[in-house]
Amino acid sequence: MPAMEWSERLELGLARMDDTHREFVELYNALQGAPAEAFIERLDAFIAHTVEHFEQENRWMEKVDFPGCHRAEHDRVLVVLRDVRERAAQGDRFLGRRLVEELPAWFENHAGGMDAALAFHLQSIGFDTETETFVAGQEGCGGKSGGGCACATPADGNKAEA
Repeated sequence: MPAMEWSERLELGLARMDDTHREFVELYNALQGAPAEAFIERLDAFIAHTVEHFEQENRWMEKVDFPGCHRAEHDRVLVVLRDVRERAAQGDRFLGRRLVEELPAWFENHAGGMDAALAFHLQSIGFDTETETFVAGQEGCGGKSGGGCACATPADGNKAEA
């Protein structure tokens, strides 16, 4: 199975989000290439990153009142990761490898859909992901999502425009 490659297609225009996604890809590749004796250790590192990754995005969504469908997907993925980890620790390596096969397609879909929508929204309302505050004078929607399209993909694909 080939490694996941970082590409311009995965960039969303928010440096902090893109850096976190690059790290996700790097840790995935370490997991994907893990020999059997290192699989659990690398899966634990991947899960720890994913928890922090999702907590970061969840914090941003909470601060701007972004719809919960995105957070719900994060929660579902963490349940699966933890369940697979438990089963792999008990010797079910097949399920662990199956997870590794499925993650690239899920990640590309999630990043290109839900994360792209979040990135677009954060930029459109003037939310700074570095400081986790609104840029002065740019509090579009008063920090609220304004409803509608927050769980959909932006019309221009997966690039968020400033």
